[in-house]
Parts: sequence; structure tokens; C-alpha cells
Amino acid sequence: MTGSARRLRFAALACAIALPLLALAPGAAHATTKTITRSVQNLVLFPVDFALSPYVATKALYGRWANSGDTPAVKYGYALPAVPWAIGVNMGASLLRGLAGVLEFLPGLVLIPFDADMNQLFDPAENNNALFDSGEDRFARARLGVDYVSPADY
Repeated sequence: MTGSARRLRFAALACAIALPLLALAPGAAHATTKTITRSVQNLVLFPVDFALSPYVATKALYGRWANSGDTPAVKYGYALPAVPWAIGVNMGASLLRGLAGVLEFLPGLVLIPFDADMNQLFDPAENNNALFDSGEDRFARARLGVDYVSPADY
């Protein structure tokens, strides 16, 4: 295949892809960016959750351990295996947050021109307690150090 034929083929393919996208362009400004915003938040913040997992998981376990009415033997027997387990669960859940960000990115881009939103793939990042929560901001809500071990506050 010659260079000019290759360029012509590429131009035809680009037009075949661009024309349907232009036909789907929105007429009115009813776009929502909730899905792409959540995706980018998950992609940016999951490493922070992963790094804070030892502190967050240990803090959550200590709070429940100190307030439990168990006997001292049960408390101390539970504490030894529970801390590494909880840290592992919290780290794994933070990786799932990153995976949800990856999986929501492309649908988020596609949904920008439409008045639509996709349900969350991983909602503990929105519902569980966190070390830092910016609250309901206009554009985005930042939640750092999410506690994936404790029950969620719905």
C-alpha cells in the first residue's frame, strides 16, 4: 500500500468515526460530569487510601477493640490476627477504588454530553468514614483515608 493510499484510508476512517460523534453532539447544555468526576477522584485518591491503610485500619480496630465488652483474653487474642487482616482488607479495597476509577473513566467521557449518570461501581469510597472529607463541594468531594473496615454510614 502506498503512502497516499494509506493517508486516504486513514482520512476515511477518521471521518467514519467523527461523523457519528458529531451527530450525537448535544443541542442544549444539560451535560453532567458526575461519572467522570468520580472516576478521576478514584484514580487520584486511591494511592492515598492505600498509603494510609495501616493507620486507618489500626485506628478503626482500636476504636472497636477499646469499646467492646469482651473478656481480656478475647480482646488480646483478637488483636493479634485482626490488625494485619484489617490492613490487608483496607489496602485491597483501596485498590478496588482505583479499579472502579479505571472502569468508570470511558463511560464517564461518553456521558459528558448527555444528561445521564452511571451508578457507582464502588460506593464505599462515598459512604464510609474518612480521615478527611471536604464535604459537598460545588465540583467535587475529596475523601482521603477512607475506612473500608468499619460499617458504612448511609
